[in-house]
Amino acid sequence: MNMDIESLKITPEILSLIAEIDEFKGAWRALGQLAPEQLSALKQVATIESIGSSTRIEGSKLSDKEVEKLLSNLSIQQFSTRDEQEVAGYSGVMTLIFQNYDIIPLSESYIQQLHAELLQYSEKDEWHRGRYKKSPNHVEAFSPDGKSLGIVFETASPFETPLRMEKLISWVTETYSEKKLHPLLITSIFVVEFLAIHPFQDGNGRLSRVLTTYLLLKYGYAYVPYSSLEAVIEQSKEGYYLSLRQTQGTLKSENPNWQPWILFFLRALQRHKQRLEVKLEREKLLMGQLPELSVQILELAKSRDRITVKEIVAFTNANRNTVKKHLESLVEKNYLRQEGEGKGTWYATKA
Repeated sequence: MNMDIESLKITPEILSLIAEIDEFKGAWRALGQLAPEQLSALKQVATIESIGSSTRIEGSKLSDKEVEKLLSNLSIQQFSTRDEQEVAGYSGVMTLIFQNYDIIPLSESYIQQLHAELLQYSEKDEWHRGRYKKSPNHVEAFSPDGKSLGIVFETASPFETPLRMEKLISWVTETYSEKKLHPLLITSIFVVEFLAIHPFQDGNGRLSRVLTTYLLLKYGYAYVPYSSLEAVIEQSKEGYYLSLRQTQGTLKSENPNWQPWILFFLRALQRHKQRLEVKLEREKLLMGQLPELSVQILELAKSRDRITVKEIVAFTNANRNTVKKHLESLVEKNYLRQEGEGKGTWYATKA
């Protein structure tokens, strides 16, 4: 593993991207001054998108709607397919990260624990959960019918893996504590090196994206859970793999070419940030243009799967007929959808 960052060229584009992302990071409190219910709704949507996208990148076929349905019944813990097992595991580890990132240190033992959590429901992976690989796992290309087209990238050998992981984590810890490099660049280099090592038999791609979220939160990018970086990567999957291979193919040389991957990573973070800006602007405009009772109804709808006129009246103390008029307007303006008929009528936010 060559951690020579002397060959890293800090171009004007890299500086501009970092400045733009950091400006949003600093403005998050002002930009994100929404009601708790609204923030919770943004986070819920982003989490579903992240779980769906990250597992689909690795071959899952579940749509976001199917992921949402599965997560709503997560307590049952009965998963009939590998795709469902992977979604359930990804959901669990993301919850763990969101709740505990500030007290989880970056270490080999915790990365192994996160891997075990990620694969906790995957029956076929039980034998290697939380343990470094024992067999080579070079990255192969496959044809549409599942036939191997050959190895496209040679990962670290099982023998090399423990030492390379130890060196990588030591480098990240030292570089960050001594402020030798910007945290976004540290995160970017960690990800490309982690995937070059491919320390576990399976689950490395998903875990790399979990660890990306963990490091960004750790480094103060508190807005990350409210927009899906995984969705951005899924939409740019060809560029994602191409930039990884372009950089990984040079890591054993005297002058690694960090540029392809770092530029992809920073541009993805820029798009991730822009997606959230659009959502926040939409929420602020909505708050400013709607009557107060309509805003209350929407906040209530976002905090629940469905609401009824009776529940809204009880919550707001508003007149029943007035509530009905506001609901009609919200449905007409496409903020809510109406389901059922007569006394069985209920309302929910648009998907």
